[in-house]
Amino acid sequence: MSQTHPVLHMLCGKIASGKSTLARRLKRQGSAVLIGEDAWLATLYPGEINSGADYLRCTGKLRAAIAPHIIELLGSGVSVVLDFSANTVQQREWMRSLLDNTSAAHQLHVLDVPDDICLARLRARNAEGDHPFAASEEQFHQFSKHFAPPTPQEGFNIVMHG
Repeated sequence: MSQTHPVLHMLCGKIASGKSTLARRLKRQGSAVLIGEDAWLATLYPGEINSGADYLRCTGKLRAAIAPHIIELLGSGVSVVLDFSANTVQQREWMRSLLDNTSAAHQLHVLDVPDDICLARLRARNAEGDHPFAASEEQFHQFSKHFAPPTPQEGFNIVMHG
C-alpha cells in the first residue's frame, strides 16, 4: 500500500477575494479536509468579532486549539485546505509552525484581486446573507491596512491566482 504525501494548502487574500471559493475547489480536487476559520469563529464567538482586536483574540484561541488537530491530520497523511487568513507575516508564521511539526508539502495560494472587485463581492455576499462573516466595508478597509503579501524570504511555495 502506497502512502500519499499530504499537502497543507494555505490562502492569502483580502476579504471577499475568493479564498473560501478556492478552498472548496482545492478540497474537491485534492481529496483533502477543509478547515474554515470563518465558520469556526462564527460558531464559537457569535457576534463577538467587531474589531481587529476582537478578531485577534478569538482567532488566537481557535488557532491554539486547532493546531494539534491540523498537525495530526497532516502526520496521518491527510491533506488539509486551511481556509484561515494568511495575510500577515504573523499569520504565516503560525502556519509555518504547523509545517515545522510535519513532513507535509505545502502551497500558499495568493489571490491578487483589486479592492473594487473585493468590495463588490463583499456587498453581494452580505446581501445574500449566507456567509458566516458579514464584514462591513469599514472592516474591509481596517483589515486591508494590515495585509502584507508573502515575500520569497518567508520560504513558501507560492501559487498566484488573479
